[in-house]
Amino acid sequence: MTAATMEPQTQDKSMWWIPLVGGIAAIILGALLLTAPAMTTATLVVFLGIYWMVSGIINIVSIFTGDKAGWGWRLFVGILGIIAGILVLQHPLWSTLLVPTVLVIVLAVDGLIIGVMQLINGFTGGGAGAIILGILSIIFGIILLANPMLAAIGLPLVMGIFAVIGGIAAVVQAFRMK
Repeated sequence: MTAATMEPQTQDKSMWWIPLVGGIAAIILGALLLTAPAMTTATLVVFLGIYWMVSGIINIVSIFTGDKAGWGWRLFVGILGIIAGILVLQHPLWSTLLVPTVLVIVLAVDGLIIGVMQLINGFTGGGAGAIILGILSIIFGIILLANPMLAAIGLPLVMGIFAVIGGIAAVVQAFRMK
C-alpha cells in the first residue's frame, strides 16, 4: 500500500465524530418530537421560516456577486423564500399547522404519481412486485389526501420515530468508523 491509498482511510477514521454528533442530535430531536410534538414542531417551523428568509436573501445577493446565468430563477426563488420566511415568522401558530399539512399533501400527490408510474412499469414487464408497490403507494396517497390535517398531526410522531432510529444507526456507525 502506498501512502496515498492509506490517507483516505486515516482521514475517514478521524472523522468518526461527525456521524456521532449528528446521531446524538437526531436522537434528541426525535425524543423531543415524541414527548412534546406540538412545541417541537412549532420551534422547527420557526427555524424553517428563518432558513427560508436567509436563503432567499442569499439567492438574491448571489445574483450580483456570482454567475449571471439563471438570475431570473434565483430572483424568483429568493423573493419566494423571503415572503415564505416572513409569513412563517409573522404567523408561527398557523404555520405550525399549515407547513406539515402542505408537506402531507405533497407526499400524498407524490405517492399517487409514483404509484401510477409503478403500475405502468409493472404492466409493461416490471413484474408483480412493481404492481404491488404501485397499488400500495396509491392507497397511501389516497389515505393521506383523505384527511391531510389528521396526517399532519401524526407527522411529528412519525418523524420522531424515524429520527430516533436514524440517530441510533448513526451513533452505531460512528463507533464502527472509530
